[in-house]
Amino acid sequence: MSVAFVLAINMSVAGLIAAAFAVVAVTNRTARGAWWLAAGCGLGIVNVGLEFLLTRQVDPTPTGISIFLVFLLAQSFALIGVASHYRVAPPWIAIAAIWVLTILAVPVIFSLPYGSSPRLTLYQMPYFAMQSLFAIVIVRSGRRQALDLLLIALQIVAALIYLAKPLIAAVVGTASSPQGYMASTYAAISQSASVVALMAIALVLLLVMMRDTTAEIVARSETDPLSSVLNRRGFEQHAGIALLRYGETAVLIAADLDDFKTINDSFGHAAGDGVIAHFAAMLVDAAPADAIVGRIGGEEFAVLLPDAMLSDGRIYAEAVRTAFAAARLPVLGVDRGFTASFGVAQRGPGDSLFDLLRRADAALYRAKAAGRNQVRVALEEMPVSATVGVA
Repeated sequence: MSVAFVLAINMSVAGLIAAAFAVVAVTNRTARGAWWLAAGCGLGIVNVGLEFLLTRQVDPTPTGISIFLVFLLAQSFALIGVASHYRVAPPWIAIAAIWVLTILAVPVIFSLPYGSSPRLTLYQMPYFAMQSLFAIVIVRSGRRQALDLLLIALQIVAALIYLAKPLIAAVVGTASSPQGYMASTYAAISQSASVVALMAIALVLLLVMMRDTTAEIVARSETDPLSSVLNRRGFEQHAGIALLRYGETAVLIAADLDDFKTINDSFGHAAGDGVIAHFAAMLVDAAPADAIVGRIGGEEFAVLLPDAMLSDGRIYAEAVRTAFAAARLPVLGVDRGFTASFGVAQRGPGDSLFDLLRRADAALYRAKAAGRNQVRVALEEMPVSATVGVA
């Protein structure tokens, strides 16, 4: 297989991958980093084109320097794209340091004899350093799913390939001049290894983006846009899974804003929406990390505390009730306090989520009947008078 053929494959692959990332960026505006990755792959096409141009140059140095720096720029763009996708700040200082050292090294590299070990080693070091940053960025993100671990491994392999290239050249030999690079065995091995590694990285990156995009779509479908907590569908889904995991050691708190219709009628729906959002934020802030919080009705919320006892649920509800009653929301133009009522139920033997919600609601209605702004515990089933009005 000729090096020209391998380079043509490299150019085609870079073009296809650049197009794939561009499509992701266009069709999913929340896909972070896709445009940077598309730009990096696009520069890969330019880099390969310069390799073909090199063979026709009388003085190969300007084109050789361009090839050297364009590929490093392609790596830089791709690194920024990966960091953006993983929600990690790009390592700007490290990137800048690599570029400064690379620019300073250019006169030294291109003054050394072509094909010599010192020249090849210095030539590959910036690529090794930049590629290593990919793995560091993903590790810093804290993501440890299978595709993330595979991507880290591939980045390490790609970095090691750059380190290995001077050794490969020492074994198989290289061309005597830059114009003869494409006719050398070293070029065939170097380009083949690079395209395989970079193609594998790009494909895994596309899979990572598809996975994360799908997860974001699912999360949006399960999230209430006003309160930013789970909607009823999402709450039932996640709470059901939690009940399967924790068994009977779970507590459910039902909460309802008192006199909510009066809030809307007196201050407007925008103020009512603000009260709902504020109350939801207080529920989340006071809850333990494994709690599941959902808005299951207009002004009704539910909080599942996995691996908790009835006393834990009551303490949590009292804390939120007290804090909410003491809060003032002048930013909404409503300079007054609001209250909420709570019902707490411990999961019993054989209780489904529906049973648990029903018993928590029964306790909530008793809190409403007793004058609102209270917490009631579902110690046993108690009938609620049909004459009791619930706000």
